[in-house]
Order: sequence, then structure tokens, then C-alpha cells
Amino acid sequence: MPAISSSAPGKVILCGEHAVVYGQPAIALPVQQVRTKTTILARPIAPAGEVRVIAPGIQLDTLLENLDPGHPLRAVTYLVAAELKTKSIPACEIRINTSIPMAAGLGSSAAVSVSLARALAQFLGHPLDNEIVNQIAFEVEKIHHGTPSGIDNTVITYEEPVYFRKGEPPQRMEILEGFTLVIANSGTPSSTVQTVSRVRADWLQEQQKYESLFARIGKIVDLVREIIQTGNLTRNASLLTENHQLLREMGVSTQELDLLVYAALDAGAAGAKLSGGGGGGTIIAISESERIEAVVAACKNAGTQQVIVTQIPGTRGGRL
Repeated sequence: MPAISSSAPGKVILCGEHAVVYGQPAIALPVQQVRTKTTILARPIAPAGEVRVIAPGIQLDTLLENLDPGHPLRAVTYLVAAELKTKSIPACEIRINTSIPMAAGLGSSAAVSVSLARALAQFLGHPLDNEIVNQIAFEVEKIHHGTPSGIDNTVITYEEPVYFRKGEPPQRMEILEGFTLVIANSGTPSSTVQTVSRVRADWLQEQQKYESLFARIGKIVDLVREIIQTGNLTRNASLLTENHQLLREMGVSTQELDLLVYAALDAGAAGAKLSGGGGGGTIIAISESERIEAVVAACKNAGTQQVIVTQIPGTRGGRL
């Protein structure tokens, strides 16, 4: 049996993080330059049911049964098996390779779940549709992040720009004019579960303040959505900088993230903000094409560990 493989992209949140957990909208974009690939190879001479999992990125090489019951990789395999009503998985080797930096706000955990779920279902002879893959990935995101919004697994499953509001069907974004996004990794790990928990604790203490912050972010998201659908986001990218300031008020930015944001703006970026949970991770900046090199250089001078330049093309969309 030939090897079975599936891959999934990274992602960035364009605007709306944290507020999306509290019912406000958010916009997320797939990042195709970084991906996670899962390859499954049958091992016909191995003991029946022996599944070896190899993930070089986290120095993992072990049997599936040796992973803790709550381990995300074990959870994905069991959820797929349960969905397909498979009592045992044939002996095989599961190898997971990724170019998505971990704990950087780029959706590494969701990409692993999506690529593994698809590859395993195909290996078992029953490919799953996007809706089921998305549900499985969301369940595993709960292990990683506690109370996720669901936006990461959604944009990575569908590989489309997504307008997302928790509890509602996601909508693929219609983008009239494409734009260029610079993604700069601070090199400091971002723990989404910690930042989400901290924001929740602060919200419980100061609900009026935080509800106001969430609502203001929600208005920015809807303005950005309207601009993307009808005009040029680059010329209105200061909305992203405004979103960053609100995230700073929540306390989820850091000195390193602020330094990257202001370095990008000083170099001519039209707008910049942290992307993801904060507390570390990445920033994103939108820039006119003639300023891209300057923005990249400024981020490197400010200490970024990695810069990705991605083109977000114009699309025509609808409901997913």
C-alpha cells in the first residue's frame, strides 16, 4: 500500500482575536507558505494494531499506545476511529513534519489535527468531509487551548479567508483587492491557553471595561470586512493598528511585540498588530509593495526570529 499523506496550512488572525471568544467576529487568513504534512505508511510485518508516531519537530518517536490518553495526537486518532466506527487501526507509521513554528500564533496545533485527521481517514479508506474534520480539530483544540473560539481549526480546515463568529456558520471572505502581509515571529512562545485565561480573569473583574474593548474590536472587524469586500485594505490598514492598541489595553501585548509593530510602522507599513493570543508569538503588517523590503528589514533589525511575506489574493466568496 503506498504512503498516504495530507497537509494543512498555517494561519493568521487578521483582526478580532480574544474578542471572538466573547461573541464578537474575527477574520482569519490561511498562510500557505508554512504547512504541516502527515504521512502514513502501512507496516504489514509489524504486530497487529501497532501504530508508531514520529514527529521530529517535538522530538517524538513512540507507539501511539504509550501516549497519555489526553495527548492531542492520540485524541485525533481515536476521534477519527470513532467517527468511522473502526475498532482498531492497522499497523502503520504516522510521520508528522511541519514548517509552522510552534507557539507563534500561526495555528500549528490545528494544522497538525487537520492534516492527521485527513490522512488517517484516507488511510482507513473513508475520507472525511470538511465539516467532520473541522469538528474533530475543534475538539482537540480544547485540549491545547482550553476554551478556543474555533477560528483556527475553521480557517485551516477550509483553507480560505474566513469571517467567523462563534456559534454561527463560518463565511468565506470575499476579497476585492489582494494585499501583501508581512508576518514577523518574535521568537517568544505564545501560550493561548494562558492569555485567554488571563483575559477571562480580567473580564470577570472588570466586565464593563472588557465588554467595551470587545465591542470596539468587533466594530473594527466589521469595518475591515466591508473594506476588504469593496475596496483596498492597504489604504485603510490603520484599523489594524487601532486593533493592536485595544489588545494592548487588554494586556496581551508584550515589549517584544510592540517593538516589532512600531518598527514595521516606522518603516512604512500601513498598519500592524499582534496576531493570535499574544504574550509572544507574531505580529502582522500590511504594506504597499514598494515598502515590503524596508518593513522586513526593520522587523529583522528589531529582533524577529522569522519573517514570512505572504500574498493574500483577491477572491470571490460566500458561505462555506
